Amino acid sequence: MKIKSCLYLAIFTCLSGISVYGHCQVPCGIYADQHRFEQMLEDQATIEKAGKMIAELSGKNDALSHNQLSRWVATKESHATNIQKVIAEYFLAQRIKATAKNYEKQLVCAHAVIVAAMKCKQNVDGDSADGLKKAILALHRAYEGKK
Repeated sequence: MKIKSCLYLAIFTCLSGISVYGHCQVPCGIYADQHRFEQMLEDQATIEKAGKMIAELSGKNDALSHNQLSRWVATKESHATNIQKVIAEYFLAQRIKATAKNYEKQLVCAHAVIVAAMKCKQNVDGDSADGLKKAILALHRAYEGKK
């Protein structure tokens, strides 16, 4: 009975691990481009808030503030990494096609988002977060073929 339970647990873990990663790179044709842009903008808003909280907490000298400070840093890093992964694994690997009219513009804008997310990891200022938002919106315009 114990072996059977372990086997079920292992199968459940494997199956749940597959669904946790979201959209895969299987050519299923199911895409949610607008959702990805909204997700990146939500990540950017979290990065912006994290920067403000880091600045606020860094002047305090108590254990709770230090704990919260480290959590905000980790959150900021995580959300910047999420954006980089969406660009690399979703847009560059699957959605931005070499046959697109404005392929080069899309590549330039996608690269700008990745670099802006990296700068958000390196800094806590509002300018970096604002630059990331502008880069995401520029990619959205280029991707949709809008000016």
